[in-house]
Amino acid sequence: MSASYTSEAQLFTGIYEGLFSYDPMNLNPLPAICVSYKTSRDKKRWTFTLRENAKFSDGSSITAQTVKDSWMKLLATPNAPFASLIDSISGAQEYRTGKGTADKVRIDVRDEKTVVVHLREPAGHLPKILCHHAFSIVSPKKGVYSGAFVLDSIKDNIVLLKKNENYWDAENVKIPGIKIELTNDYPENSFKYNVGEADWVMGNAEASKIINKDSIVISPQFATMYLFFKTKNSPWDKAEFRTALLEAIPYDKLRGGYTVQAQTLVYPLTGYPSVKGISDYDGQDALDMMNAAREKYNIPLDEKIPLVFAISSEDTIKNWGKILKECWEPLGVDLILQTTLTERYNSSIEQWNADLFYYSWIGDFADPLAFLELFRSNSTLNVAGYKNEEFDNLLLEASRLDSIQEQYKLMSRAEQILLDDSEIIPISHPISANLINTEEIGGWQKNALDLHPLKYLYIKSLPKLKIPNLAKLENIR
Repeated sequence: MSASYTSEAQLFTGIYEGLFSYDPMNLNPLPAICVSYKTSRDKKRWTFTLRENAKFSDGSSITAQTVKDSWMKLLATPNAPFASLIDSISGAQEYRTGKGTADKVRIDVRDEKTVVVHLREPAGHLPKILCHHAFSIVSPKKGVYSGAFVLDSIKDNIVLLKKNENYWDAENVKIPGIKIELTNDYPENSFKYNVGEADWVMGNAEASKIINKDSIVISPQFATMYLFFKTKNSPWDKAEFRTALLEAIPYDKLRGGYTVQAQTLVYPLTGYPSVKGISDYDGQDALDMMNAAREKYNIPLDEKIPLVFAISSEDTIKNWGKILKECWEPLGVDLILQTTLTERYNSSIEQWNADLFYYSWIGDFADPLAFLELFRSNSTLNVAGYKNEEFDNLLLEASRLDSIQEQYKLMSRAEQILLDDSEIIPISHPISANLINTEEIGGWQKNALDLHPLKYLYIKSLPKLKIPNLAKLENIR
């Protein structure tokens, strides 16, 4: 189970739940199906105790075996996007990659309500990872859910949820049902919000037409839009050539028009050390660097070097292609654009034999690892094929530490390696836009992931002629 868009992840927060869930304000992990846990002295053994009243929506008990089965199913799913996040579990990576067997994965069922997980290395961030919907507890039966709501129906882009009466915390879920309309109709979204037919519009609306401007919530996301190289084809598998390209890019043009321009991959977090970003450029220096790389790898100075840029049909992305083509031509680089439809782009990247791609990534948990995992050698999220042993070792070393400050120091060093390798070209940190009537809807909190667990929402009042709790979720990743 994985989400490509914020809207999908938002829905999953309502109908599925794992051992932990997000605090709606600060995104720290809160015990959910797990009521408590403890770690061994060496930090490699985690013992999770499940709630006695943890049940699926059909009334069947959620047990330690259910937890194990859910995670093993994820590991057994080929190319499951987030499965590598639990590679710290002994035997998980080997089983996931087909190099080991299921019986070697150290997820042990001690009794009906106790799961013991053995790690190959300490992983202090494990509870943060387990907040992610990919690690939700799932039933082997269809139409059975572990979250605060159940999926009642989907028809004509209308999703109906109703309260899960068997949910362990059902008494604190105050909304009997939620109606979600999936639509990209900006004018209609704005109209329905203005007349009270929608309490929350996530994403696409016309801000200029909203009557109550105080209900517009704009905030930077824990997210980054960037370009990245696939390190497969020569010579773009060599850092020297990539560095020459980055030195030639006019970043003021490439990043022009974006509210929050990005020079790094990780959106700055409190306590995360500053990293030297990518911003300076000089055409002559770029040419000198390219010529030196050509000489080192025996590529004639007058030989045109092709570089394939895989893009979608969006005008903004096509404009990036024009900017890059213009600044790279003096280096003897022939930029070739290959295009596919926007809705097919993300799913095409892994198999697409191109050299340069773009990505817009929202951190799925509030930790720099949510971004750095994209470039770890054995990660299922590493579609770039990037490999750097020092980068991997720093992430591994960080996972062994208890101190967040010390973890962040090592992670920032890893990010610096990634940037110095010229593997990525940061462009912007996207912003989230929500229309939310907080005078009538409570429990909604602004946060960096733009995730708002549905279980905490409640209705403060119900005016006449009002359709309560109509949410419009948009594909904004």
